[in-house]
Parts: sequence; structure tokens; C-alpha cells
Amino acid sequence: MKILKFRTILSGVVLLSFNLVLFGQKLSSGPQVLTFHSDTDDTEQPYGLYLPKNYNPKKKYPLVVMLHGAGSNHRLALRRVFGKSNAEGESDVEASRYFPEWKDVEYIVISSFARGTMGYQGVVEKDVMDMLADTKKRFNIDENRTYLTGLSMGGGGTMWIGLSRPDIWAAIAPVCPAPPGGTLELVPNALNFPVYFFQGDADPAVKVDSTRKWVQRLKDAGTQVEYTEYPGVKHDSWVNAYKDEFIFDWFARHKRNPMPERVRFATSQYKHNKAYWVTLDELTPGITALIDAKFTGKNHLEITTKGLKTFTLNLTDHPSFKSKSPLELVINGQTIRADAGAILTLTQSGDAWAVNALNTLTSAKKTGAEGPMSEAIASRHIYVYGTGGSPSPDELAKRRAEAQKAMEWSTYRGDFLGRVMVFPRLLSDKEVRASDIESSNLILFGNKETNSLIEKYNDKLPLSLKASADSYGLAYVFPLGNHYVLVNSGLPWWTLSDNPNAPTRQNSPAPMNILGRFQDFVLFKGTINTVVSGGRFNNDWTLPAAEADKMKASGVVVFK
Repeated sequence: MKILKFRTILSGVVLLSFNLVLFGQKLSSGPQVLTFHSDTDDTEQPYGLYLPKNYNPKKKYPLVVMLHGAGSNHRLALRRVFGKSNAEGESDVEASRYFPEWKDVEYIVISSFARGTMGYQGVVEKDVMDMLADTKKRFNIDENRTYLTGLSMGGGGTMWIGLSRPDIWAAIAPVCPAPPGGTLELVPNALNFPVYFFQGDADPAVKVDSTRKWVQRLKDAGTQVEYTEYPGVKHDSWVNAYKDEFIFDWFARHKRNPMPERVRFATSQYKHNKAYWVTLDELTPGITALIDAKFTGKNHLEITTKGLKTFTLNLTDHPSFKSKSPLELVINGQTIRADAGAILTLTQSGDAWAVNALNTLTSAKKTGAEGPMSEAIASRHIYVYGTGGSPSPDELAKRRAEAQKAMEWSTYRGDFLGRVMVFPRLLSDKEVRASDIESSNLILFGNKETNSLIEKYNDKLPLSLKASADSYGLAYVFPLGNHYVLVNSGLPWWTLSDNPNAPTRQNSPAPMNILGRFQDFVLFKGTINTVVSGGRFNNDWTLPAAEADKMKASGVVVFK
């Protein structure tokens, strides 16, 4: 009898599972929280989601991406974009526990957790894009009606992500934005979508003059800009900006054109090298490259470039391109006629441009292999200390503690900022598996005598610090296979003279943020305030001659 009952229960479970697979689990409408798996640190990352009433999976929906400010989270951000502030006397902690009712809109809305408060570059930038990909996988999203907005730190993130990936968005709306470094060079990219700024003129955190300057810069660049300034309003202009679901009404007026007649695009990174039908194939990382390409007639393009060696045009399905007719291009005043073909790569040699029929590239720097050092910790990475050289228990503990110092992103920074919620792994060189090497960037501490992985890659690495140079620190990033290694020998890269635990930008732990001070490599003596040599490797990953001379003069670096 018990066996029969068990079989009946088991059959019911199997039937239920079959029905769930067959029909799928249906999400309820309204505000809620979903997660995606982040391969940065193998965590489930939450994000806020709003599904409209009567959601129909067969219908395409516009999407709004919302980015929160410092000291906030995905749940509060979802409330804010719908114009829902905290109740009278209610703390953010209390407001985060529930979603109030609000007016339904025919939009899907998502809001990133963003690891707490650490800006919207690096790991968090990847999280936002992973969240977007997860949403598109789950729901029927209208690619031409995808919008971006955010407040304060999230307003700055709106500008950074919006301008670095301009072909995703139909419109963006930064509210009292605090954009990160590097955003200014991206101003030319806001050519094919409108930008709406909101700002309080009494804001003590984001000064009104700063936002006014951004508005003027974009206007001068030909961007369609709208701006609302609120008299007497401090650092809460989002209350007015998002009131009565206004932002959804404004977004509804705008639709992306995936094939604009003109593309103007600037970047200094291979990771952001594409906009619409233009890809920048060869540039110098860290130096802004610019292309301005415009159809002036059927199959006729006028193009100007700066700081760019190779680019590709993909004109498939462009209304101004006729596939059976040749192309005429005028590049920096030089006329080139090319046979019919929707995809065309062009390379500059000296002052002359020519069709690159074989699509050959000379630069060893490329997407995923461009630096700087901060890129090694912007995605999946592992901190590795060495066990070589028969260290004493105390010495081994010291090595582990040093690597652990760099690994511990999640330090407490007070009630407002909280913790940076990133959790990379810490391993000894003996514990690193083949799968780790295949999947991760490696942050290697020590030298070839103390760390077996540095010894393993020694013949491929360009530099090493002499073991006797105990008053120096050397750190550099270098591509191996499909990933980076970051080698830190001697003093750790975060060595400061006064307080090695001192916080840096956004009050974040020193090791994580100090890498942002440097580029591809740094040699310092005593502290990072005394840099002997530093900068970027050449495009072939060799040292610039002037920096090599400085390192040679120090007498502490071995060149391979």
C-alpha cells in the first residue's frame, strides 16, 4: 500500500513538472524581483522588474532601464521611476520592503541592483548589460523602443552606458547626473537619440553648473536636448522628474532608427567599438578615436576619421545602400570606389586609405586584450598567491593576507554606502584548476620563485621584478590566451605612505579602485606616490622606449 501511494505521489510530481515545462511558469504582473546568474563571481544578481497588466508574450513591449543612485538599490529605483517616493517619515530600508500600487504603463521596466554603490563602470557595467540580455531572453522586447534613465550616480551611469553604446537606445534621460571619468570624450555619440536632463538648481551634491555645461556641450554637438531645471530643489530632483509617470510619456515620443543616415562615434576602448553600421577595428586604447560617416546619396558616403587605422562598414539592409551597385567613399578627402558588397573593411597606411579585402589587422591589442589593468578585474577573475620557495607558515600567511586584501571588495563603508557586493575567489597557485585558467583573468602575486603560475608563464611575460628589489613594486597586465593576467611583484599596487587602508573614490577599498590610477603597467619605489615608470604598452604589447629606459635605469627590472 505504501509503495502504491509513493508511486502515485511520484507520478503527480512528474506530471506537475511536465506541465511546468510544457506551459511555463507565468510571472504575475506588476513590480517584482528577478535574478540572473553573473559569471563575474558566480552569484545570482537581483534586478527589479515591472510587467504591465495583461502582459501578452506575443506582443512586443517597449523597455525602460532604470539605474539607481548611491546608497540605493533596485527595489527603490523601481519605485522612483514610477514617481513613488518614501512615505512621510519612512526610511529607505522600510521603503525597500514593499512596492506600493502605481498606475499601469504599457512598458516593461527593469532596475539594476548594481552591486550596491560602486558606479556604473567595470563589473557593474557588465551587470547592466547582462541584466538587459536576461530581460530580452525572457520577454518580447521592442529593440527600437528601449530607453535608459537614472538618477545621481545612476544619472551618470545613464550617460556613460548610453553614450558608450548609442545604438541600443531610443532616448536617454539623466536626472541630476554625476558622470564618471571618460564620459566627456563620448559627447559626439549622442547624435541619433534625444537626451532629457533634469536638475535642481540648489543641488549640493551635483552642482547645477555641471549639468548646465553638459546640456550645452550636447547642444553644441548637435544633439536633440531637453532640459528642465527646478528652482530651489536640492538633490532630489527625481521626485519632480518622475512625477505622474511623466518619463514614460516622454519616452513614448521617441523610436530608435537602427540604420541612421549618419553615424558619428568616438571611443578609446575596443570594448566599446561599435555603433549602428560602423565598427572601429584598429585604434590606440586610451586615445580617443573618432569616425563621422554620412550617406550623401545612394551608395555615396563621406567619412572623416581621427586616431583610427581600420574600420568596417556593415550596410546590410541600409535604405541608402544598393547591393548591386558599387560604393563611392570619400575618406578624409580621398575618393575610393569599391565593388558591391554590404560589408566593407578599410585600412589606412600612411595617409592613404584602401579596401582591406582580407580583413587583416596588425594591432595585437583588441577586444579582450587591450588593458588597462582595471579591465582584469572588470569581469571574472581570481586572486592567486604563491606557495613556492618553501615559505614558513608565517610567510605563507603573509602572502595569503596580501592577496586577500585585494580580493576583499565587500568592506563596510558606513550605513549609506554599505558594501560593494562583489565576491571574487582567492586561491593558492596549487589550487588553480585548468577550468579556472580557461574561464578567468588571473591576478598573480609574487614572482617566478614564489608563484608557480608566474613561473609557468614566465617565457611569455614581458617583465619581472628582481627578487632583491624589496623596496619596489611592479604591476602590469598582459593578455594570455583569451584572458588577462595581472602580475604584482614586490610591494602591492595599493601601497600608500600614510594609511594603507585609506578609502578612495566613492569611499571604496583602496586595492579595487587604485588600479584605476594606472594604465597597463606601473613601477614604483616605496609608495605609489613615487612612480618610476608607468603608462600603456604599445599596440604590439611592447614597452614604449622612453618607459623601458626608465625601468632599465632603475636596475630592478628584468626584460624578456
